[in-house]
Amino acid sequence: MKRIKDYIINFIDGFCMALADSVPGVSGGTIAFLLGFYDNFINSLDDILRGNLESKKKALKYLIKIGIGWVVGFGLSATILSNLFSTKVYLMSSLFIGFIIAAIPLVVKDEIDSVKGHYKNIVFAILGVAIVVGISILTQKGGFSVDTANLNPFTILYVFICAGIAITAMVLPGVSGSTLLLIFGLYAPIMNAIKTLLHFDFSVLPLLIIFGLGILTGIVSFVKLVRICLAKYRSQTIYVIIGMMIGSLYAIVLGPTTIADANFKMLDFSTFSIPFFILGIVIIIGLEMLKKVLKRD
Repeated sequence: MKRIKDYIINFIDGFCMALADSVPGVSGGTIAFLLGFYDNFINSLDDILRGNLESKKKALKYLIKIGIGWVVGFGLSATILSNLFSTKVYLMSSLFIGFIIAAIPLVVKDEIDSVKGHYKNIVFAILGVAIVVGISILTQKGGFSVDTANLNPFTILYVFICAGIAITAMVLPGVSGSTLLLIFGLYAPIMNAIKTLLHFDFSVLPLLIIFGLGILTGIVSFVKLVRICLAKYRSQTIYVIIGMMIGSLYAIVLGPTTIADANFKMLDFSTFSIPFFILGIVIIIGLEMLKKVLKRD
């Protein structure tokens, strides 16, 4: 029974993380942190790269279980959620604000030992806010236009480097990798390529392989640093993460302005949806209750 629970937990973890990773303004790392598997996720990524044989096997089993949920969630996002984000952007943005508003106090509660009594580290929270707001302002300016239909050496290198940078953001709570892809002009091409591949059109496979190799390189380069920060400088790191989560509220408000081929204005009181905001809070509370029911703690 415990084994079945573990599989269910890991699938839900990966599924929820993928839903967040695929939508600009929301970070999969935030979901991982909220659901209480962020440390395990980061440690497993590092172990698969640098651990001994036993730790590699354990990490691989865990990441495969997470990965199954992630693939299902990302496939759903590529076919359904990305369209919702384009057509019902204000409802989705209101939903995500509910997510973040509910998530922040839960993260503080779970990390109370790292927050309470370490108030001088609030400067790191301010830094976290500044990072996300700065990225969001760049996104609002429109990013770049990239032609991925015709791969040449420059485009290949560009996609590879951008993928490596974006995956570091997907790992960090509060920073949306999809938002960075918007800045780099790659969000629509990559999401469309995934949709195309799901329809068994393999013409986009070279682009996705290059993107995947960039992701792997980014993970190898970055995960060790995150693990060290959590182990040796946990309070400062937690404050940065909380700051990034607060900053992501601004990113979500600006989110509608980043949609290509659309003329959406930023979210305001006239377009804000209270029912979807409440739904976002309810979903996060529900996930927290599910976590307790399945005895993750």
